[in-house]
Amino acid sequence: MKHGKKYAEAAKLVDRATFYEPNDAIALVKKTATAKFDETIEVHIRTGCDGRHAEQQIRGAVVLPNGTGKTVKVLVFAKGDKVAEAEAAGADYVGGEELIPKIQNEGWLDFDVVVATPDMMGVVGRLGKVLGPKGLMPNPKAGTVTMDVTKAVNDIKAGKIEYRLDKTNIVHVPVGKASFTEEKLLENFNALMDAIVKAKPSALKGQYLRSITLTSTMGPGVKVSVAKF
Repeated sequence: MKHGKKYAEAAKLVDRATFYEPNDAIALVKKTATAKFDETIEVHIRTGCDGRHAEQQIRGAVVLPNGTGKTVKVLVFAKGDKVAEAEAAGADYVGGEELIPKIQNEGWLDFDVVVATPDMMGVVGRLGKVLGPKGLMPNPKAGTVTMDVTKAVNDIKAGKIEYRLDKTNIVHVPVGKASFTEEKLLENFNALMDAIVKAKPSALKGQYLRSITLTSTMGPGVKVSVAKF
């Protein structure tokens, strides 16, 4: 993959052999985020888990104290009085059965997170083939299958993010924007790492956190020391 001049300049600032402390890594990632748009700062955590075993799966959610800097659109599947509750909480879209053809046939996916009340999971389950691959299926572990739709919507709007292992046993999570202050990014990073450390599967033998890399959308990766975690 060929990188441009800006990337090459930014990459010179990063010592590939160094494992930086989180605050230094964040400062460096901010410095190397030189694109014309407000880049997203992401954390990539390589774990020692084997996601093929259910007991070594990691999945959950954490509310970042300073949000992600992104406006998140929430779709809630609900019925009865939960419809009004979801609307009052600020959900962008609320519906039920009638949304199935719109999503299945028309390919409507103008939302970032899906919340469902447990009694709607039979309906939502029919969208598994569409929502599953996109990581949009509601899940009790992530707090997106719940009767408390007010809390679910409020948390998501406040900056709640989901984390889960991908096929290569890496967790990829956004922790803010390049325009955030270093303090805010560090608070978000620490909140995420606390949650990841707590999520360590008890069945795991050997090293849990293999490597942590911070990067901006267009910038080079900066390695973070895993020693303190």
